[in-house]
Amino acid sequence: MTNKVRICVVKCGAIGSSVLLEYVLDERAEREDIVVSVYSTGSKMLEDLCEKVAKAALQEEADLYIVASPNASLPGPSKIREILKQKNKPIIVVTDGAAKGIAKKLEEEGFGYIIVLGDSMIGARREFLDPTEMTLYNSDVIRVLAVCGVYRLLYMEIDKVIEQLKTGREVTLPRIIVDKYVVQQYCNLRNPYALAKAIAAYEIARHVAELTTEACFKLKEWDKYTIIAAAAHEMMRIAARLADEAREIEKYNDHVVRQPHAKDGSILIKEKLLEKPARVPEQ
Repeated sequence: MTNKVRICVVKCGAIGSSVLLEYVLDERAEREDIVVSVYSTGSKMLEDLCEKVAKAALQEEADLYIVASPNASLPGPSKIREILKQKNKPIIVVTDGAAKGIAKKLEEEGFGYIIVLGDSMIGARREFLDPTEMTLYNSDVIRVLAVCGVYRLLYMEIDKVIEQLKTGREVTLPRIIVDKYVVQQYCNLRNPYALAKAIAAYEIARHVAELTTEACFKLKEWDKYTIIAAAAHEMMRIAARLADEAREIEKYNDHVVRQPHAKDGSILIKEKLLEKPARVPEQ
């Protein structure tokens, strides 16, 4: 395949949705229809650093830009969008619930967006958070987002845009706020108890942000905010356990839906463990 779609992912700070974002587009590194590059500011979101990284990404001959960050309304992520917009290419913003209030503004400015309400902020207080706790929290968030269908939503919605670019059709960008009703559409859980557990997991994860926001920005006494941050992480741990239980129910029934990419980028599907992935029939 000669006409590859070039995708540039720009990461500013970290959210659970961004950690494996480029990998869910090409999970076995076999796709022949896309080329993906990644630029990152690391954990910091300083405006001058974001500007530097965005200008570097601007040099890419990309057909599609994806900007992933916490709270897309902050100056750093906003600066990235402002710079990349010069390229006049499609831009999809992937962010967390803190950016829900600017959804209309993003749409008016021509951006696509996927706002993941369950991708809650970490308890970033020095008295509580160390590298081990940070990695454990992110592993819990990733499990919740994976089982609840958020990662599936990300690659499926981005794949739609890729297909439009490949075929020269008009590009329609996703504009989705991922709440408990949206995850039901994408998690592909057949058993109703598994679905109920996944929704419970996602809702617990969504409410984690209320506690971490309080711990990080509102409480001043170190002993109080340390406990609240710890409580938030315990909530995410329980959410991950519920998500794991939901997937185990599907395993017991041999109903785990798998949707690998073919080499041409199309999404295959299978449900039974011992069957080959097949192409989805044309509707």
